[in-house]
Amino acid sequence: MAGAARLGCSAVCRSRDSAVYRSRDPVCNLRLRVRIQRVAPAGPILPRTPPPLAGPERPGRADRADSAGEGAGAVPLRVTAASRAGAQRSPEDDEEEVEVGWQEKLFSQFEVDLYLNESACQTPLDWQYHEEIQKLEKAGGRKNCRIFTYTDHDRFTNLEELCQKVTDLDHEVPSYLVERMANVRRRRQDRRPVEASSLKSKIITWEPSEEFIKNNHVINTPVQTMYIMGDLGPYGKLGHKEYENVLCTIKVDGNGVITVKPDFSGTKGPYRIEVDGEKREVWEYTIENASAQVQPEEEEREQRVFRDLYGRHRDYLSGLVGSDFEMPLPGTLRLFMNGEIVSAQGYEYDNLYVHFFLELPNQWSSSPFQQLSGVTQTCATKTVGWDKVAYFCYPFTVEMFFTQEDEDSLPQWPVLYFEVLSLDFWQRYRVEGYGSLVLPACPGVHMLTIPTWRPVDLGTVAEMRRFFIGGSPELEDLTYIRTPSTFRGKRLSRFGFRTQTTGSVTFRLCCLQQSKAFLENSALRQRMQSVLDRMGGCSQQSSVYNVLEAFQRARRRMQEARESLPQDLINTSASTVLQPPEP
Repeated sequence: MAGAARLGCSAVCRSRDSAVYRSRDPVCNLRLRVRIQRVAPAGPILPRTPPPLAGPERPGRADRADSAGEGAGAVPLRVTAASRAGAQRSPEDDEEEVEVGWQEKLFSQFEVDLYLNESACQTPLDWQYHEEIQKLEKAGGRKNCRIFTYTDHDRFTNLEELCQKVTDLDHEVPSYLVERMANVRRRRQDRRPVEASSLKSKIITWEPSEEFIKNNHVINTPVQTMYIMGDLGPYGKLGHKEYENVLCTIKVDGNGVITVKPDFSGTKGPYRIEVDGEKREVWEYTIENASAQVQPEEEEREQRVFRDLYGRHRDYLSGLVGSDFEMPLPGTLRLFMNGEIVSAQGYEYDNLYVHFFLELPNQWSSSPFQQLSGVTQTCATKTVGWDKVAYFCYPFTVEMFFTQEDEDSLPQWPVLYFEVLSLDFWQRYRVEGYGSLVLPACPGVHMLTIPTWRPVDLGTVAEMRRFFIGGSPELEDLTYIRTPSTFRGKRLSRFGFRTQTTGSVTFRLCCLQQSKAFLENSALRQRMQSVLDRMGGCSQQSSVYNVLEAFQRARRRMQEARESLPQDLINTSASTVLQPPEP
């Protein structure tokens, strides 16, 4: 990928002092143009006079002035230092323009004086700078004068980030986290973990220590830093550390995020720096993005590569999903449910788990590979308020199909039966409660809390057995919680069956319904003629179902009450009603 970093068209955010950009191009294509000029002593800023015309003793001056006025095609100024100690310069030379690339090293006068001395060279980087400066001296000296750079490997970068303040306090004491975060930049981007060492590391630390938590509470994004500096010393005093000022800071991380502080000048005008010394002086400088522009043919080729890549990814996703939208058969309702057993609360013992299964009524079916039952993990409880709560967060998925056979009968929805059990350290097993849940008839997200109960025996022997050795009365058939589907009689007696209310279980159900009946706009505008049409209006279907079920229940009770009355009383009541009143 050739071309520029194109920072101007990929800005993420801007502030008064800095800007954050994101670039897909290699950061090595980034180039900046910095121009600095001494304006006047502090006070009213005088109008800037144009530089003199180029002459034989000042090569390239007119070209640079013209290009700076036009904003394109600028040629970096080649300033030749007459002496390493800083020679006396004329006022016209208090202006410099340099184009610098990413991590490009430009030596300051102080560094030239330092690294020319072999006794000051201690590290391999120092000796490398010593050799480069000797080559520059043989070639005629530095090409820059006041503008220089500190790269990611220099001592200044390490010391600068260690000394950065986090608050505005005068006497700030850095915290442990601040000290650790200052070392993040030293994690080079080219370092990669070795596979052999990564396999030996622990994935989960069950008992982390305080020191472990402190050491891992650090962002692990490697960052490279570069500083563009300015030596704003007076005439004849170049190379003094106290006159060095940071003009621009550039930080790049491994995700292509580039932070420039301060932001490119653009239309905001130059930045100003006031220097206190023998005379208060004012300097102005501008920062521009000088990255090479991408050629049209290269940009088109790059766009073709991206379009081809995105097209292949789209085809890959289409192959996974399928091009045809799957629809159920006519007259069939498809119910897809993503469920979650969230928590259980209010139970007597600890270490709870839930066993559940789904019962499908007549006219409902599922895939033969569909699992309609499950068991959660054993979960210890924690005290929340006055209750002991066990958080399971156990997910399950169910897909069912309803096929209408008799339009006169109301559909029976699937029922979720569950039991809550406990198992302690001594493997003592106890039933904590039974409950049932009718799946919601309306699509959407439903949070349901279902109360539970458990059967109990008379006397204290059963409770003592439950406490000491475990075990308790259980249901042989969990459908006995409601009216069992296998029951075919007229009356289901639970006389003498003793129960005790226990805790409750919370479910989160996400229901989706799919049917071709929902797409028939004409059927929706007409009178609901079938059960599937009534399912199109969830609120109407639910209310009608509840009313009719209550009506059938009341009618059945009235019939049972009528049959229990004496026959002569029924005949007397009927004759009284039919007998006309006397005149």
